[in-house]
Amino acid sequence: MDQDERDWWRRGIFYQVYPRSFQDSNGDGVGDLRGIIARLPHLTRLGVDAVWLSPIFTSPMADFGYDISDYTGIDPLFGSMEDFDALVAAAHDSGLKLILDLVPNHTSDQHPWFIEAKSSRDNPKRDWYIWRDGAPDGGPPNNWLSEFGGSAWAYDEASGQYYYHAFLAQQPDLNWRNREVRDAIYDVMRFWLRKGVDGFRVDVIWHLIKDAEFRDNPPNPHYREGRPPHEKVLTQYSTDQLEVHAVITEMRRVTEEFDNRVLIGEIYLPLHRLVAYYGNDLRGAQMPFNFALLSTLWSARAVEQIVADYEKALPPGAWPNWVLGNHDRPRVASRVGPAQVPVAAMLLLTLRGTPTLYYGDEIGMHQVAIAPDQVRDPFEKNVPGLGVGRDGCRTPMQWSAERHAGFSTATPWLPLAQDYASDNVARLEAARGSILDLYKALIALRRKLPQLVHGSYEPVAAHGDVLLFRRRAAEGVAVIALNFGAAPASVSSSAIGFSNEVLLSTFMDRQGEKVEGVLDLRANEGVILGPPVDGVTE
Repeated sequence: MDQDERDWWRRGIFYQVYPRSFQDSNGDGVGDLRGIIARLPHLTRLGVDAVWLSPIFTSPMADFGYDISDYTGIDPLFGSMEDFDALVAAAHDSGLKLILDLVPNHTSDQHPWFIEAKSSRDNPKRDWYIWRDGAPDGGPPNNWLSEFGGSAWAYDEASGQYYYHAFLAQQPDLNWRNREVRDAIYDVMRFWLRKGVDGFRVDVIWHLIKDAEFRDNPPNPHYREGRPPHEKVLTQYSTDQLEVHAVITEMRRVTEEFDNRVLIGEIYLPLHRLVAYYGNDLRGAQMPFNFALLSTLWSARAVEQIVADYEKALPPGAWPNWVLGNHDRPRVASRVGPAQVPVAAMLLLTLRGTPTLYYGDEIGMHQVAIAPDQVRDPFEKNVPGLGVGRDGCRTPMQWSAERHAGFSTATPWLPLAQDYASDNVARLEAARGSILDLYKALIALRRKLPQLVHGSYEPVAAHGDVLLFRRRAAEGVAVIALNFGAAPASVSSSAIGFSNEVLLSTFMDRQGEKVEGVLDLRANEGVILGPPVDGVTE
């Protein structure tokens, strides 16, 4: 088998779809699988390689699909198994890979496994979940906190024990120290892999193993008021346990029973701990998601430091990846400001490693303000007033200026952005120099320049608001210059290292311009420099 084929995920560009919000095909105000099929042409025009779907499995929807009651069923809200099979076929026919969201840390409390486990202390499924007696003086077994507010322990009156839930009480955690649990989830993986899915993004993978002694978590000395209450303690004993890496290695082996599959891990940890999830001899996740850009100060020096730290921390042979947005964090357009959105796009698509786009970022969708009576997110409902709600980054995709933005014929499950009539796919596809035009040009250029795919990353010393780096490969060198500032800036060509021409500017108006002596950057401008490339259009 060709190595390039095996490592498609290294050169590919991933695109996350939040199914509830991508396209509604049946007029109920919620996106579905048939809607995704209808919109695949947009993704092929954009030029991405893989589509990652947030959960579509059978669920009571307490946490919108992250509470699963049947791992091998499709929730009727999204369609049928026949619709799923049609999506796999349509994606593959379009040259797209399909990645599913695997949620192995917890099930729904409506899952048959948990119903059995809860039925009695001596039920064979009891040990599939995490049950503990209360503390000697009463109350929960320890001080572990739910990420959605309150204690992470829920009391079961019938059996007189507590069960652990890292998130909602309706999401009891599975006991991954139990061999039967592991084998059951591995069988789930095989079920979907046999159906043709190209891999998994594994939800909260660093949560899977908990401390065997259930010791109290230490207090967080850096906690400050106004932050979510679960941050009052450090998750020293409830997450990121050493034994988790053996589990991930087992997951990787399951994917390798099938050709050309990828295992991606969701991991919110500091970089030096994140990289451990590549595993010994790189036998862990091929891509432990790197979320560093989601929370960093948006400045040239801060981003420069994060890239340097990440590149230094990567194990030999490990492949990097970058993410600017997802279904849990505020939209990148709102984090960096409208003027910097093109710079952010150029950064994501020129750094070394696999980029992941979040649906709607290619048209500059921003965080939508959600009125109190429209809040759907259980996190916001449980911890109101702190601005933790995720609804604002999950609003419907803006396809056109038609009613409901072309997303649905009915009122959408979440409100639309007020600017959807101007900021939508149909209008921006027709607007030369739009953010959508830029994304397409960046992806096309990335395909034409091998150095942007597999070239080395070489930082170049720069000052002020300019971030400067080279991507070098046997095929040549590309130079990326990004102005994070609201004022013009200049870079000496001696810093760049050789005469170049502009291959692409975020303003889409400088292609072919020769750079000799000084590169002048306008406010909020990024450019890619290099030798001429045939077929790149503005």
